[in-house]
Amino acid sequence: MKNYKITINGKTYDVGVEEADGGVEVKSVQAAVSAPKAAPAAPAPATAPAPKAAAAPKAAGSGDVTAPLPGTVLSVAVSEGQQVKAGQVLVIFEAMKMENEIVAPAAGTVKKVHVSKGAVLETGTPVVSIG
Repeated sequence: MKNYKITINGKTYDVGVEEADGGVEVKSVQAAVSAPKAAPAAPAPATAPAPKAAAAPKAAGSGDVTAPLPGTVLSVAVSEGQQVKAGQVLVIFEAMKMENEIVAPAAGTVKKVHVSKGAVLETGTPVVSIG
């Protein structure tokens, strides 16, 4: 059995590896008691930018809500003329084998629905116009 020290994200692990039947098999993994090395401190900017929210649909100047990533529309939850609240689900689409929701960025009235069930979305595709 061979022992190795592996450092991942500043944390060191002792790993025991044994070769068996032509393959390699990990026998043990233990965290070593070693403090991670501190990175040199960078001077802080005068004002740090606020953290950005997770990828949310963009509301363009005309009130268009756009697709945040490519996918396929599974359902449209609103219709033209309908009043919507901020955060209300407008469209559910599939991307990367996961269901995702596109929500209203602000309250308003649905002026136009640009997509229907089965439509293929590209990043930035207008989905719904809210006024």
